[in-house]
Amino acid sequence: MFAIISAGIAPGVALLSYFYLRDEYETEPLSLVLRTFLFGAVLVFPIMFIQHVLQLEGIVTAKWAEAFFSSGLLEEFVKWFVVYFFIFDHREFDEPYDGIVYSASVSLGFATVENILYLLANGVEFAVTRAILPVSSHALFAVMMGFYLGKAKFQGRKHLYLLLSFLLPFLLHGTYDLILFTQEKWGYYMVPFMLALWWQALRKVKQAKGMYTASIVSSAKSQA
Repeated sequence: MFAIISAGIAPGVALLSYFYLRDEYETEPLSLVLRTFLFGAVLVFPIMFIQHVLQLEGIVTAKWAEAFFSSGLLEEFVKWFVVYFFIFDHREFDEPYDGIVYSASVSLGFATVENILYLLANGVEFAVTRAILPVSSHALFAVMMGFYLGKAKFQGRKHLYLLLSFLLPFLLHGTYDLILFTQEKWGYYMVPFMLALWWQALRKVKQAKGMYTASIVSSAKSQA
């Protein structure tokens, strides 16, 4: 039991630590980051209940609908809702990169509990695969979400960037699940998909940090 729980927690904590420590300018309060992580963890249970009802009632039957609506739309909307309504206007959200930190925190809280439940049901031998695919994918979807939330708050065109902050994670999540649900040799599609997702996510991390640096330079020039 201890081994399963440890294996379930480790990848989420490792990824959250990575994104948290990449914040080089004004590190976010650990208490708030952990609170959003726990918020994400609690969200697993109502979402699982809704997904169960949708399946039981035959509302969602097609694989594409399960991928994009029962999974992608529902999960990403709830995570987006939490970050937007509880963090977006918080005084600690004071630089573009913070959107990535808090989005990753909520998403990895969700992914960690989901991972533990899966390993309890199926065994610790799936721990490595789960860490590489579902847990990391949740984190990468969150980077996209957080990047555009940061742009929405600090770079104008708020409604466009808010739309992108939800739409891109939703579409990426749906595509990820569609590959798993419909492709017999899903690995041939999943490997390039995940590599491209990692590449894009790391670019967004770098760009978000660059936005903060550019704002400091601009502010310094205006005061000179």
